[in-house]
Order: sequence, then C-alpha cells, then structure tokens
Amino acid sequence: MPRKPDEYSVHLLIAGGHREEVRFTNVQEFQKWYSSELMTKSDSEDFINVPIKNIQGEYMVLRPKSVLAIRVEPIFLGSVERF
Repeated sequence: MPRKPDEYSVHLLIAGGHREEVRFTNVQEFQKWYSSELMTKSDSEDFINVPIKNIQGEYMVLRPKSVLAIRVEPIFLGSVERF
C-alpha cells in the first residue's frame, strides 16, 4: 500500500541563483496556487504573494518572471518525533 505524503516541499529556483522553499499541506493546494497565481502572470514583473503557512507572521513576494525552475518534493514524516 503506497504511503501518503504529510506535506509537500516546493523548491523555487529564482533568477540570480537564489533558492527558496515553501511547504504546502497537499499537492492540490500547490497546483491551485501555481495555476491561478504563477502561471497566469508568468511574464509579469509585478509582485505576487507566495503562501507561507508554516511560519507565523512571515510572507514572501516574488516576481513570476524571475522563477526559473520549481521542484516539488513529497515529505513523509515518521511516527518517531525528530528534533
């Protein structure tokens, strides 16, 4: 039986060599943000909001045109608490 990921880590490669990681609770949430925010404005120089839900009080904005690559990685959390 295949395991279900606990969350998804999305790695954004941004122009200039910067890398950022954002986490989504499920792949549908990422797909919704990607198709409605990032893809519709892919050639835009205007800032868009990148959802950061795991860090309270922080937010990130970026220019869609500056995103060069995206990697989506499923994260499986074990039953053992790790620190």
